[in-house]
Amino acid sequence: MIHIDGVKDNMIANNVDPFEPTHPGEVIRDELEDRGMSQRQLAKKMGMSYSVLNDIINGKRDISVEYAMMLEAALGIDADFWINMQTQYSKQMAKRDKGFLSKLENIRRVAAVL
Repeated sequence: MIHIDGVKDNMIANNVDPFEPTHPGEVIRDELEDRGMSQRQLAKKMGMSYSVLNDIINGKRDISVEYAMMLEAALGIDADFWINMQTQYSKQMAKRDKGFLSKLENIRRVAAVL
C-alpha cells in the first residue's frame, strides 16, 4: 500500500481495487474478437481442448503458468502478462471472501501472541 502524508490511502489510485475484478479470460475473449479468431481456432493452435479454453475464457478456470506460456506462443502476448493478471484477479477475489478474511484475522491474532 502506498501512503502519502496528507492524502487518504483510499484516495491513491494504486491502493484502490477495481469495482469488479477482471478475469484474464475476458481479455482473451477481447483479443480473439479483435483478431477475428474463434475459440476453437485458438484451442487448436494451442493444442488444447476447446472446453478447457472455454472454461478459461468464461472465468471458470485459472490460467496456469503452462497455459500462460501457451498463450504467449499462440498470441505473442508475454506469459508474464497472463500470470500477473491471474494473480491479481485471484488476490482481489480472495479479498472479497469473508470466510477467508476471517481466517486471516484468526491467523494474525495467533501470530501476535507468539
